[in-house]
Amino acid sequence: MAFRRRSKSYPFFSQEFFIQNHADLVFCLVVLILIGLMFEVRFLIAFFSFVHRNVSLYGEESLYHYGWRDCITIFFYFLIAIILHAVVQEYVLDKVNRRLHLSKSKNTKFNESGQLCVFHLVSSVWSLYVLITEGYIQNFSSLWENYPHVPLRFQVKFFYLFQLAYWLHTLPELYFQKVRKEEMPRQLAYILLYLLHITLAYLLNLTRVGLVLLFLQYLSELGFHVSRLFYFIDENHHKLFDVWAVSFVFTRMVTLTLTVLAVGFGLARAENQGLDLEAGNFNTILIRLTVLLTVCFTQAWLLWKFIRFQLRRWREYRREQPARKRLAPKLPLRTLKRDVGHHENGIIKAENGASPRTKKIKAP
Repeated sequence: MAFRRRSKSYPFFSQEFFIQNHADLVFCLVVLILIGLMFEVRFLIAFFSFVHRNVSLYGEESLYHYGWRDCITIFFYFLIAIILHAVVQEYVLDKVNRRLHLSKSKNTKFNESGQLCVFHLVSSVWSLYVLITEGYIQNFSSLWENYPHVPLRFQVKFFYLFQLAYWLHTLPELYFQKVRKEEMPRQLAYILLYLLHITLAYLLNLTRVGLVLLFLQYLSELGFHVSRLFYFIDENHHKLFDVWAVSFVFTRMVTLTLTVLAVGFGLARAENQGLDLEAGNFNTILIRLTVLLTVCFTQAWLLWKFIRFQLRRWREYRREQPARKRLAPKLPLRTLKRDVGHHENGIIKAENGASPRTKKIKAP
């Protein structure tokens, strides 16, 4: 009696459902939309993103404000981020996992680092491109001069909206990826921290400073997740973590210095002191102190966790060293006994004239 093989079915609200049914078509559509948006194709913006609702014209250039309609745009890119996440998981990470044969815990961490590695790479290159084209790197004082920095150009607004959409999409992905309960607080902590800092920079019109800080943060996190991926592929590549440790501490110092310089000193010397919601001016001493304390507390918390992690690694290494020395085999040196006989032209011969067999020396 022959039995037909049942097809694998997935629940509707699952990552596998989108993969098996809509991946190819939706992926092509998403790529076209994103390319169109990056080159500011107006009809795609009008149809998909609703960004044009908060627009004002200055000559031939369109500049944008933020408003409640941004929530619709964020929700749209929220859905796109979920689909892109599923495509990367199915067509890249799962294929690599099948070859590596990792354990369940390592498999979860590998998927997390793989997804974040792609995102941090794209975001760091994207933010660097915006910083260069907007001229913020060439004129460093522009980070705090002429505050408030409204309205925004399209690429700056689009960058912030997509960042918010991506980090919001990671919340339901915790359910899709079936993250363990032990890992849930750690992942929720950094997701909420990203959402808090990006939202503050966007709503308080500190987008220029926020772009530089996000670029530094994403570049540092990219180094960590690349080191993590290489370590899972081959555990001998653990020295990359030492390079990342130096860049991590350097990023924390630069972040603190830049925040104090731009917010603590730059905005404090600006002429337009006061709160003006219509103009988007939030340059008051209370708001400045709130921003400074938020950034300083976050950097101090990250440094504290980093130091605890490094100390734990050092203690584990110190505990493992005596155990390794005890388990190391102690092989005595072997002495070679020369046969009794006489030598002719460097060859040992026995007394009866027969040449003895050469003895093989085994490696210790």
